[in-house]
Amino acid sequence: MAGVVEKFLLASMLMWIIPVAVLYGFNHNVFPGSSDLSPHSLTLWSGLLAVISVNAVIGFYIYLAMKEPSDKHEPDPAFLAQARASVQKPIESTEGSSQPREKDE
Repeated sequence: MAGVVEKFLLASMLMWIIPVAVLYGFNHNVFPGSSDLSPHSLTLWSGLLAVISVNAVIGFYIYLAMKEPSDKHEPDPAFLAQARASVQKPIESTEGSSQPREKDE
């Protein structure tokens, strides 16, 4: 369980850090060739790459989730015993609940 939470927190942090780094890099001419772009193109390309980076992080998180072994997750035996007992328990009928009530005015 701890591994799943760690992966989730890592993916959540990366979904914030990478797009902000892309936007910062474009606006401060960190990436080569970004200083030659017009302001309109700079905004367009930085926004597009920021969105693509978020989608890449989401895709990587889904990939990691699909690689999780599914055979190690087993239900709690005590929970299963209680669930079986509740299913086999007879339903108690209440005679007055199914009949319509008269309206007092």
